[in-house]
Amino acid sequence: MGMTTHEITIQTTPISQETIQSFRDDFEQNLSAKASQNAVTQTTIDDVAMVRDVVQGTDFTFSTRLDEWKVANQKKSGRCWLFAALNMLRVPAMKKMNVKEFEFSQNWAMFWDKFERANWFLQHIIDTADCDVDDRTVAFLLSDPIGDGGQWNMFVNVVKKHGLVPKTAMPETESSSCTMKMNMILKWKLRDGAEQIRAVGADMEKVRNEILSGIWRILCIHLGTPPTKFMWQWQDKDKKFHRKGEMTPLEFASEYIETPLDEYVCVVNDPRESSPLMTTYTVECLGNVVGGDLVKYLNIDTTTMKSLTQKMLEDGKPVWMGCDVGKMFRRDVGIWDAALFDFEGVYGTDLGLTKAQRLNYHQTLMTHAMLFTGVDVHDGVATKWRVENSWGEDEVGKKGFHAMNDSWFDEYMFEVAIEKKYLSPELLAAWDEEPTVLSPWDPMGSLAK
Repeated sequence: MGMTTHEITIQTTPISQETIQSFRDDFEQNLSAKASQNAVTQTTIDDVAMVRDVVQGTDFTFSTRLDEWKVANQKKSGRCWLFAALNMLRVPAMKKMNVKEFEFSQNWAMFWDKFERANWFLQHIIDTADCDVDDRTVAFLLSDPIGDGGQWNMFVNVVKKHGLVPKTAMPETESSSCTMKMNMILKWKLRDGAEQIRAVGADMEKVRNEILSGIWRILCIHLGTPPTKFMWQWQDKDKKFHRKGEMTPLEFASEYIETPLDEYVCVVNDPRESSPLMTTYTVECLGNVVGGDLVKYLNIDTTTMKSLTQKMLEDGKPVWMGCDVGKMFRRDVGIWDAALFDFEGVYGTDLGLTKAQRLNYHQTLMTHAMLFTGVDVHDGVATKWRVENSWGEDEVGKKGFHAMNDSWFDEYMFEVAIEKKYLSPELLAAWDEEPTVLSPWDPMGSLAK
């Protein structure tokens, strides 16, 4: 059967030479634009647009500061969510072991997330096998079968099923620190699996197991084989030697995780009209462990989010969070502020959009997870937040720590993980409601990409 063609009429408005000439004349006659051109052609736009008053007005002192440790380094990987969560857990673990430095193995957590997420992907391919390959959900699944990102609930799923190990038991590898090539092969293998599963008459479960066998082999080659048990011993900061003996990863997690992971919930600020406050949400196809806990959010206003975060910090508890890291941020200076750059002044043109509009029009989304480790409170009101990043110490803020002014929190902060006991009865009641399911491509699922 031949292909049917449809005639499409589009009303066009080409740009005329007269219009272009008017733009050219306006630019040449604008002294401010010419000055900006001279500056930006010689140096970066951030150097030109950075507002000096904001930098000078932001110090790095905080009325509450928890961190007394060095930052970790995720290097060339998208494991920020794992680093932020493990950094949060290592604080009480260090106190319990009486040590100055300690890290859980980020490589271990990533291995099991990758392996479980491969199975998660294949399950969704099985579930959508009757859909056309160009169905939007199927196309979304195939676009990125196994990214590095993730969410709080996904971290908890990995820990509950597989436990944790110290970094010494499964240290970093070339591929854990630089995941691009490994991910390329994993995606190739999973897309091959998707094609086999969707083939007519395929034994889907047989194909799934064959693909998972290959995924296991690839992960072991790149990241090392995860140990089933290991010897745990250490010397504390008082030079006292301790030996726990042989432990399994689940035993280690039970012994050294002091944080009640099941008691944490994720609250978000999504101001879109389609996302009412005091309502719970989940994102279709978002997760990693088949049979694990659901990724679930409670949508609240930023004032409440700040209050909950402040209370936890003042009680000595670091707070895991997700944000749009690259907006109005200077990496070397280590400052986030909603007015850090005067782009409109440099370009002489308006750059609009509210937070809700930025979400709707793809100008913002969650891109990075970090850890709040301090807050500066004036007369009961938080004005500045201390942030532990996972980009190492060199040329990143103040040895890897940053200052986030409160204006930035309002505009680019999206999510925090809060212990349930800090929620009001109204928030707890809202949390217990069944979640609305957002589309797989909704920006509230972007951190997992």
